[in-house]
Amino acid sequence: MTPRELIGVAEVPGGPPLRLVRHGNDFIIMLERNELMSSRMSGSEKALGTMTCERLGALPSARLLIGGYGMGFTLRAVLAVVGRDARIVVAELVGGIIDWARGPLEALTDGCLDDPRVEVRIADIGEVMDAGTGAYDAILLDVDNGPDGLTRQANDGLYSTRGLARALAALRPGGILAIWSTDPDAGFTRRLKQAGFAVDEVRVRARENGKGPIHNIWFARA
Repeated sequence: MTPRELIGVAEVPGGPPLRLVRHGNDFIIMLERNELMSSRMSGSEKALGTMTCERLGALPSARLLIGGYGMGFTLRAVLAVVGRDARIVVAELVGGIIDWARGPLEALTDGCLDDPRVEVRIADIGEVMDAGTGAYDAILLDVDNGPDGLTRQANDGLYSTRGLARALAALRPGGILAIWSTDPDAGFTRRLKQAGFAVDEVRVRARENGKGPIHNIWFARA
């Protein structure tokens, strides 16, 4: 059996720390005993990026906000399809995750954080939304495994009625709020609709080969 090797620990404001471990050729970010993300399962995170951009259509100078860098799968998927005049803000609360991206995960990062289209902010995604009224064509949230979060209780506010109102205010007319989750949530779907969004819900396999767990993505158009 291949042992797991602890690579680093990152402090989470208002929550327990995250751990980066290596298991053979794979990297895993863990919260206590829970695997939050793994380098071997990236299909649904990439789908969050590509499917959002497909729904936006041809917007050469699109402005996107990504909440939660993770291992960068969503960011790299977006960068692969948007134009050179696009601008992407990445809001990551845990500075240690960006340190890992520039350190032990550098090969996986593949330079995406240094792309001139990208701005990284070590900040709460809610505060970034509040500072950008009507600023974004799309907001992509991959925070705390979705509405039923694990990492920190404060993240639950992103998926509340007030949190959805903040996201709506930060979007341009017709903009898209895309939300990744490990599981479906009928109550959250209702909240999206009650907040004024037209909702498309998609189920996506965790792995690009069509295998692994099935994850949930909401595409909510303002």
